[in-house]
Amino acid sequence: MLVTMSNIESRGYAVPDALVSTAWVAERLDDPTTRIVESNEDPLLYSSGHILGAVEVDWTRDLNDPLRRDYLQREGFEALMSRLGIDRSTTVVFYGDKNNWWATYAAWVFHLFGHTNIRIMDGGRIKWQKEGRELTREVPSYPAAVYRAPVRDDKEFRAFRDQVLMHVNEGKKLIDVRSPEEFNGTRLHMEAYPNEGALRGGHIPGAASVPWAKAVNPEDGTFLPADELKSLYQEGAGIRPDDDVIVYCRIGERSSHTWFVLRYLLGYPQVRNYDGSWTEWGNLVGAPIER
Repeated sequence: MLVTMSNIESRGYAVPDALVSTAWVAERLDDPTTRIVESNEDPLLYSSGHILGAVEVDWTRDLNDPLRRDYLQREGFEALMSRLGIDRSTTVVFYGDKNNWWATYAAWVFHLFGHTNIRIMDGGRIKWQKEGRELTREVPSYPAAVYRAPVRDDKEFRAFRDQVLMHVNEGKKLIDVRSPEEFNGTRLHMEAYPNEGALRGGHIPGAASVPWAKAVNPEDGTFLPADELKSLYQEGAGIRPDDDVIVYCRIGERSSHTWFVLRYLLGYPQVRNYDGSWTEWGNLVGAPIER
């Protein structure tokens, strides 16, 4: 089924405004209240051409602590927002490659600092290009903004390994969004990707296998309608809207995509992303693993 960009509101999402179409973005390239952000896995894509006026958020350079495995702290986030010309009232529209993997990942990190005024451009970079829309190599410059962020708060949107273990022991819901081969332990990493350090293969006990890509149309990367998503997660994986759900993958990028689907498109109020994911869990001494 081909889902067109013009029918977002008709797809039955819990928060339809969380998605915007390529046409919506094209009409707002000069809107001072909106900042378009491209976030990719491939660091060369932005410089090769991007949406006019879009700024880049590089997931490794801009979002992560340079020394320890963690995200930047409040001062770093404030500096990033100031440099990008984003203030607390700015609507931030994310898009990128890999069907918006890294766009949803960046949006999820923004949530840790309370910036929830976000949108995802449905279909991401691939759909913009397939429609023949203009790209530019001109890097925009915006006046520095004054941004005051709260201290990063991980409680609502992020899960840590001890919380995941407690989740397992209490029999609560987990979704493993990796490939079936990673889930069953025949692969330690995504196909065509290097192993990122996991010494054991398999999945966290009790996790349901719902590969992230099942939530999108393979033709253009747009999200499936809500009824198809409900069939995928509620009927297929036994997830109820009132469940406390943790999602995970290898480092949290693919699972941020599923986090967005569950939180915004289906309206699940209790969804956390375990960004430690399999690169951490597959190395934990004594951690329970199923295959």
